[in-house]
Amino acid sequence: MNAPRFLRPGGVHGNKLVFRDATPADAGFILGLRTDASKNRYLSATAPDVAQQTAWLERYANDPEQLYFIIENTAGKPVGTVRLYDRRGASFCWGSWIKADDAPAGFGIESALMVYHYALHLGFTAAHFDVRRENAGVISFHQRSGARIVDENELDYFFEIGPDEIRAMLDKYQTILPQGVRIA
Repeated sequence: MNAPRFLRPGGVHGNKLVFRDATPADAGFILGLRTDASKNRYLSATAPDVAQQTAWLERYANDPEQLYFIIENTAGKPVGTVRLYDRRGASFCWGSWIKADDAPAGFGIESALMVYHYALHLGFTAAHFDVRRENAGVISFHQRSGARIVDENELDYFFEIGPDEIRAMLDKYQTILPQGVRIA
């Protein structure tokens, strides 16, 4: 079996949300989220420079080692971001998970389920990620989803989730995405 790799889809469609590949034209939206003081306290720092963000997105366009999605509602309005990166065998990391104030209800759980559905489609079977220690809501979400803390430092908890836990989570929340995702 081939090792999983990141492939950019035409879109990943859930019930209320759609993932589409981020482009340089999204720099202003992304920067707006990443520099919003109410949203960025658990993220790595980002310079408030749209030209730098645009340049990063231009480099990303040629980077086969990650996926950066704009999360849209079904009307095509951007309501968040999420990124998949750091492939380690059959495990991937995900982060840059931010939602806009006008994201639809259920944004968190649906977008997380979409991440795992798409990652499984790509052949990944596990995930690893870090969460800032102060981000109690996201820590609790991941622990309820079966992820476990495997390490920590003064800033972050480091999580892993395996194939059994991913499948159990997808089964547990099947009513949110009863048909899984549609990949364009």
